[in-house]
Amino acid sequence: MEVLLLKNTLLLESITGEEISANLKPLDNIRGYEVRPGFYEVNGASALPGGVNFTLASHNATSCELVLFHRKSFRPFVSIPFPEHYRIGNVFSMIVFGLKIDEFEYAYCLDGPYDPEKGLIFDKSKYILDPYAKAVTGQSEWGVRRIYEPDCLYKSRVVRNNFDWGNCKQPLIPIKDNIIYELHVRGFTKDASSGVSHPGTFAGLMEKIPYLKELGINAVELMPIFEFDEMAGCREVEGRMLLDYWGYNPVCFFAPNTGYTAQLEYNQEGLELKTLIRALNENGIEVILDVVFNHTAEGNEQGPFFSFKGLDNNIYYMLTPDGYYYNFSGCGNTLNCNHPIVRQLILDCLRYWVINYRVDGFRFDLASILGRNEDAAPMSNPPLLESLAYDPILGSVDLIAEAWDAGGLYQVGSFPSWNRWSEWNGKYRDNMRSFLKGDDGYAAAAAQRIIGSPDLYPPEKRGSNASVNFLTCHDGFTLYDLYSYNSKHNEANGWNNTDGADDNRSWNCGQEGPSDSEEIRQLRFRMIKNACAVLMCSRGTPMFLAGDEFGNTQFGNNNSYCQDNEISWLDWTLAEENKEIHDFFRYMISFRREHGVIRDNTAPCSLGFPSMSIHSLKPWDDNFDWNSKMVGVMFAGIYPSGRDDILYIGINTFWNPLTVELPELSPDKYWIPAVDTSRGTAAVITREEILDENVYIMGPRSVLVCLVKDRA
Repeated sequence: MEVLLLKNTLLLESITGEEISANLKPLDNIRGYEVRPGFYEVNGASALPGGVNFTLASHNATSCELVLFHRKSFRPFVSIPFPEHYRIGNVFSMIVFGLKIDEFEYAYCLDGPYDPEKGLIFDKSKYILDPYAKAVTGQSEWGVRRIYEPDCLYKSRVVRNNFDWGNCKQPLIPIKDNIIYELHVRGFTKDASSGVSHPGTFAGLMEKIPYLKELGINAVELMPIFEFDEMAGCREVEGRMLLDYWGYNPVCFFAPNTGYTAQLEYNQEGLELKTLIRALNENGIEVILDVVFNHTAEGNEQGPFFSFKGLDNNIYYMLTPDGYYYNFSGCGNTLNCNHPIVRQLILDCLRYWVINYRVDGFRFDLASILGRNEDAAPMSNPPLLESLAYDPILGSVDLIAEAWDAGGLYQVGSFPSWNRWSEWNGKYRDNMRSFLKGDDGYAAAAAQRIIGSPDLYPPEKRGSNASVNFLTCHDGFTLYDLYSYNSKHNEANGWNNTDGADDNRSWNCGQEGPSDSEEIRQLRFRMIKNACAVLMCSRGTPMFLAGDEFGNTQFGNNNSYCQDNEISWLDWTLAEENKEIHDFFRYMISFRREHGVIRDNTAPCSLGFPSMSIHSLKPWDDNFDWNSKMVGVMFAGIYPSGRDDILYIGINTFWNPLTVELPELSPDKYWIPAVDTSRGTAAVITREEILDENVYIMGPRSVLVCLVKDRA
């Protein structure tokens, strides 16, 4: 078969030099380089024995040039125009012979119509980054301001895709059984207290795998690791340099952030990340990527011009009728996700990360944007979301939506799912925060959140995998700060404390910020344990922020997006200082894993109890009034072995003790308390205490977890 019929990069890379010589002979010579038409269905740049294949698509461009640079140079050594007959449809493709991938970097120049009101802004003087680039240059040294030539911001490299995964298998853990740990790759180990050899890197994170295993989590959700420029918009505030630290402004969707590597990886970009993912998977830990497809780093009309603006601005971005950028992302532009070309790009990208990086899941930032039409209107059945739900390559990965956007679209409980998508349950966060700190009017809602939010996700329509429960994440207070501050303290961000959310539903336990009071300290620890116990005993997938398990603080900053310093870096000394919290987290994570009835329905237990039930101070009474401060939930089932598993969680958010009556059992069974956060350092109860009267006096602001045991 003619070699030109080969369709994918893997086949391209398998072609031998003899086949190149026999089948892919140069047909033209342009500016001293031998060339021929390339592989039109293989996007991006791909290495061949004896040359490189370059393919780029643009609907509106009239011409395209390949521009080659020596490494670290911003002045090209040659520009090779694509001959007109090297274009098929809207695709330019060309093989350039004699190129060695470690001797050049590349970009494109495209010409086309200039009509801003129609969104057409072609400028052939601009160097355009390959949207399918597997590596972006000039990003490797974190925090160093790059000196750009006026028209050359980013260039691409060709990457060798030769990582050997061996017989490594992905964990393939059902999402209901996941315990997700959200972390920032740099901030997780950057502080010297982390004790790693390569702080702030993928390698540094890999050094912490034993810690993650000991903690008991089985999924890490990495904040953005697509290439971004942390120095974009950098500024100095009170002597401190503020960067784009979080990374929610992607430069290229296919390229890993090389600023997170311990070693330079010229033409092997992604090697360290792949090594990390393999090591995590081998230790039973899945990797979920926080991906940003709602906007790019090109911003609005005043933003830089380096990628989609010069490729097909009116296709890749949502534009107003007069050619300006819709801004449903809050970052200047909005990706036009349901245009067929953009849909294909996103699908290609996700497939690439699953196939080449063995990623186990994706959390989609501001995912409601992915369901907007080209005119910005929400769609009932967005084709992008449907195609991702049914794509066979993505068939075993988790798809998790942040089901809202910055344009006011809020879809928690109504995100188009096809029984495939899960959601960050923002109502879990809000309702449980309010209830746990003692606000009136939240008892009934809290009960619904604990049993999996069936009011939002009816099991018959959404299954049991819809809700990702969380109380904290990167965006907002840490768990320690949730009970140490009444108000945000973002002064260090330089916006006069106007940025960040005002609706935090937090409580400082009697004193704002740090306190020397042992009484306040103990109350804060109890509130943290309460939150942990409830999260781990709620139906749905629990997620918490790295460092919450040992009381990490951001000093009241609830929007640390720009803080590449001790505000955002984890202080690992707290793991020992607050060992009481850390040990409690470990216990509750283990407890959840041991009790499958929390995670999903089993066969009915021998006592005939329903799989889930709601209670108040009295058993089976689920009528809450506005002032109710106590909620009880019971999970019950039986395992194939015949063993019953029945547990009860009670939450007292009142400032006084409350007497709670638990459901009555048969004579051959009894209740024992397993956890009581009112007992301080003895919150985990190791000695069996039988509750003969099914009654328990709960301490103020405490959580009780009880189990059913068989009498001897």
